[in-house]
Amino acid sequence: MRLGGMHEACGVAGAVTPGRQAARPVFFGLFALQHRGQEAAGIASSDGRAAYIHKGLGRVAQVFDEDNLRPLAGELAIGHNRYSTTGATQLRNAQPHLVETVLGPLAVAHNGNLTNARALRRELLEAGIGFSSGSDTEVILRLLALPAEGSEDPWIARIGRLMARAEGAYALVLLTREAIYALRDPWGFRPLVVGELEGGGWAAASESSALATMGARPAFEVEPGSVVRIDREGYRVHEVAAGRPRALCVFEYVYFARPDTVLAGREVHAVRRRLGAELAREAPADADVVVGVPDSATAHALGYAEAAGLPFAEGLIKNRYIGRTFIEPDDALRKTGVRLKYTPLASVLADRRVVLVDDSIVRGNTAGPLVRLLREAGAREVHLRVASPPVRHPCFMGLDMATHDELIAHRLELEAIRAHVGADSLAYLSHAGMLRAVGTRTGLCDACFSGRYPLAVEPAAPEEDALVGEG
Repeated sequence: MRLGGMHEACGVAGAVTPGRQAARPVFFGLFALQHRGQEAAGIASSDGRAAYIHKGLGRVAQVFDEDNLRPLAGELAIGHNRYSTTGATQLRNAQPHLVETVLGPLAVAHNGNLTNARALRRELLEAGIGFSSGSDTEVILRLLALPAEGSEDPWIARIGRLMARAEGAYALVLLTREAIYALRDPWGFRPLVVGELEGGGWAAASESSALATMGARPAFEVEPGSVVRIDREGYRVHEVAAGRPRALCVFEYVYFARPDTVLAGREVHAVRRRLGAELAREAPADADVVVGVPDSATAHALGYAEAAGLPFAEGLIKNRYIGRTFIEPDDALRKTGVRLKYTPLASVLADRRVVLVDDSIVRGNTAGPLVRLLREAGAREVHLRVASPPVRHPCFMGLDMATHDELIAHRLELEAIRAHVGADSLAYLSHAGMLRAVGTRTGLCDACFSGRYPLAVEPAAPEEDALVGEG
């Protein structure tokens, strides 16, 4: 449930395009990754002599036009769509971050969240290194800017030191004078893929669907703990950090990734249909029609309807022109946003028993207004079905999943949640059912459901100033 629910991961993209401007395919990659962050966008490029950058608040199409894209010269570029997990929306936190180093320019675009960012930041401050933002991405940038030894490629040496020190989730694209680097943390929390561009060159992006929009054919996923160096001659893979037990965020399958993306060999749309089918088998309802919350739960609802032998119908029409209202930080605005964002179809709902399928319930601010919308349109009964288990634990790996007290499933039992949202019945997919649908019992982070975190986490004390984590 997006309004007042969890927020998405940031999106990153990069390209090396011999003989032509790299910023243009990166722009289209960010456009395809808009669902992963809408607070800010930015692109940095290099022509081998100097670096250029443009970034701003808002969505990609609001930040970029021909006049500010054209000056981003060079055959190397990286870009970023931002959603912050904590902190205010400010231009100083927009990415990529760019600095000049002894090796030339360095720009960083980051998807994830460092769990030890405060300790690393304090260490750098004590060493006399200043910061211009409150982002944990700048912690990564300042660490990479420091000299390091131990590799023929000095940037690989610096990345190796970063991987040895940083804890948590990070999928990064780095821009230097002569190459871009794509890397994932040793757990592989966030996705990152590399593809071959039509007309020559290579690209990297958070999702395979973005590569297609960039004009690239997906080639391979960046392995956890590895670094891919891409320059005008091609690419080279460096195994830098020993891989930990794989921990790809399961919510990439449930909600975050685009349905046409392939993750670990699994098409997201197909997985979501299986999630809905498992939910139908576990929690059938005596109903007339199945309706999904668009667009995130459409595939889940299709799977539910097929497995239940019920018709699927569009009972909610989404206004796609008002933006994603979950970006608003005020709960009152989020609740108003339900009516702004969705319109019920009385012709589908009137005097019918409806199964309403959604991908998740986090805070519970949206489920109640949606149930009321269906009833006002004439639905006789509303049976709410959720295609993931109850979210009972916060995420510390790059998603805004609230605190324990804000998570409705942490505070309330099932019947109390049902009463709170006003549904005639409520059921969640079981944890085992989710894993069956995804197709694996290993290699996933499911801590928001299970409370089993792949690495040690230490929530900040209330009196601490929070760093801005990057989705």
